[in-house]
This record gives sequence, structure tokens and C-alpha cells, in this order.
Amino acid sequence: MTRVIAVSNQKGGVGKTTTAISLGSALAERSRSVLLIDMDPQANATAGLGLRAQWGKSTYEFLLREKALQDIVAPTCVAGLMIVAASSDLAGAEIELVPMNDREYQLKKALDGQLRDYEFAIIDSPPSVGLLTLNALVAATEVIVPVQCEYLALEGLGEFTRTLELVRRNLNRSLQLRGLLLTMYDRRTNLSRQVADEVRRHFPNTFRAVIPRSVRLSEAPSHGLPINLYDVRSPAAIAYGDLADELLQGAAQKVGVAP
Repeated sequence: MTRVIAVSNQKGGVGKTTTAISLGSALAERSRSVLLIDMDPQANATAGLGLRAQWGKSTYEFLLREKALQDIVAPTCVAGLMIVAASSDLAGAEIELVPMNDREYQLKKALDGQLRDYEFAIIDSPPSVGLLTLNALVAATEVIVPVQCEYLALEGLGEFTRTLELVRRNLNRSLQLRGLLLTMYDRRTNLSRQVADEVRRHFPNTFRAVIPRSVRLSEAPSHGLPINLYDVRSPAAIAYGDLADELLQGAAQKVGVAP
């Protein structure tokens, strides 16, 4: 059965898209078949892999079920990693979804029976809790929540986990919180250590893998490459490899609410 993983956080700038790209690439590097679904109208995951959506072949058409998955999926520079590219048209989909019945289930319905060729489907969701993010969470079986190791990143984290619990109770009973991922960790600062300790204290299922702050990781998208192809020896590439290994080894945990 395909593991459908939403990478989500209502706060922007926490490494969500970088995680979706890097984790997908690391899993593909481990001989897993992976589909990356870009659900963000900014299309950063698409651009980060050096691509742009072709006319009429984007997440927009797929979400509104104008096109089947096989008609819009595209290869990437990583063997084993395919993508459903996003375009700015996706912003209009949020408005078009409003009057629909079961509007939160449109992505799930579009994916139904379409993922047999993939072991993993990773959904990069927008930095908000709108209909696009809700569609990602309803379609997913698991959620990874990137958390930037800075003080302001802690604000809203408890609220977001409560949102996940509401989604699980009312829209997707099978949704599980796979774990929180510490990102942009700077081992030179006390603040990063304090934030990491606080997150681990409240959320025992925080991943052991920690993504360091890295210039090379920031540079990679401008070259249209995931970090493991741009600089395989960088600490960030190694950390995302560790995350992929941890994901393959561990079992998903139920969504919980922060104390």
C-alpha cells in the first residue's frame, strides 16, 4: 500500500518544500518509487527540481479531475522520483472548490486507484490551513511537520497539531502524525538547542534526524537539484538521508495534541 505523506505546517519558511524535495529524492536514492505532488500555488517544489508545469498538465487539472494522473505526471532529474507539477492556476482552485460537495476530498478522490506504481507519495502543501492544505491532509495517511529551530516557530505549533486532530476526527480517521522534523538547526546557538529540547519535550515522536542550517541546502533549488545531487557530502544531504532511513524503519504514530 502506498504511503501518502503530507509535509505540512501553517507557518511559512520552516523548510517544508525543501523537506518534500529532499526526502523524496533520498527515498528514490534508496530504490523506492516516489511521487511528489506540489499542492502549493507558488510551485516552489516544482521549481526546486528545475521544472515548470506544462500547459494543461498541472496539479490544478488533476485536483479538479480534468486530467488523470498518468496524463500529467512528469519525470525529474532523480531516477525513481516523479512529480505532479504546480502552477499559479492552483490558487484559483481554492476558490473553485468552495461550492463543491466534499470539497476537502477532491485530491483523495483524484488519487484513488492511481498510486499503484508508487511506494510513497509526498504532498507539499501551502503554508496555511486552507482548502488546498485540507485536501492534502485528507488524502494523506501520514503527516510530517517541519519545525524551524527558532523561537517564533514554536508559536502556533500547538494550534496546528490541534488542527490535525480535528482533521483526523472529522475528515480522515486514518491520518497519523509520523513526526516533527527539526530544521535549520544551528549547533552554535543556545536558542536552537533550547527550541529542539522544548519540541522534543512536548512531542516524543520528533524525528531523531535533525536538518542543519546550510548554505548548500539554500543554494540547491537555484540549480534545480535536490541536495543529495547538488552536494552529496553536505551535512544536510546526510541528515535527509538519515530521515529517509528513519521513515523506512519506523512506524507511524497517532496524531496527538500538545499538552
